[in-house]
Amino acid sequence: MWYFDSTIILLIPAMIFAVYAQSRVRSAYGKYADIRNQRGITGAQAARMILDNNGLRDVKIEMVNGTLSDHYDPRKRIMRLSPRVYNEPSIASVSIAAHESGHAIQHAEFYLPLKLRNTIVPVVNFASMLSWPLMIIGIVIANGGNYVRGNFIMDLGILFFASVVLFHAITLPVEFNASSRAIKQIEALGIVYQEETSGARKVLSAAAMTYVAALATAVVNLLRLLMIRERN
Repeated sequence: MWYFDSTIILLIPAMIFAVYAQSRVRSAYGKYADIRNQRGITGAQAARMILDNNGLRDVKIEMVNGTLSDHYDPRKRIMRLSPRVYNEPSIASVSIAAHESGHAIQHAEFYLPLKLRNTIVPVVNFASMLSWPLMIIGIVIANGGNYVRGNFIMDLGILFFASVVLFHAITLPVEFNASSRAIKQIEALGIVYQEETSGARKVLSAAAMTYVAALATAVVNLLRLLMIRERN
């Protein structure tokens, strides 16, 4: 089974990239969460302005515990903002709130990548839990002499994990588009002044990097599965 563990080395670059992405998020958020936007608008106020301006007055805004736990729930049409984002009038707060508003606008406009991502979430959650166990079971069965059944189970595990990679690939345009919408909205509505826009872009681009890192990690893990299947 030495070859199984040896593939872990492939994860090192992806893990370094993921750590770098997370550090960029913490750095950008930490910096701009302490810089008050000149209009003194909180994240909750910014979100309400954007939603109302796009005909989404029925979308509720709630506060949720945690740090950077902000998200839009398309099933309940509720935007949940972390305490600092909800309450504080910082550049980071309005940027993050605008990004989540971008998701709400995507939902209202039936933005295809978002619709596709939301559709496959249950399947991906199920597949991600089973992919590696199936791979291990397949290896055990194949090593026991039943190559046909073992290889079939390994192939099934690989197929399941491929859906995880697909999910992360679809997530990228969804997140980048939401950030693009966010910048346009906060500029059009005058939520931030022109000289503050660069800070908003830095917050959102740092956050987007984490999704790139997630895709890179998923791709590497898929390569690991393919290598294990080839060697078995």
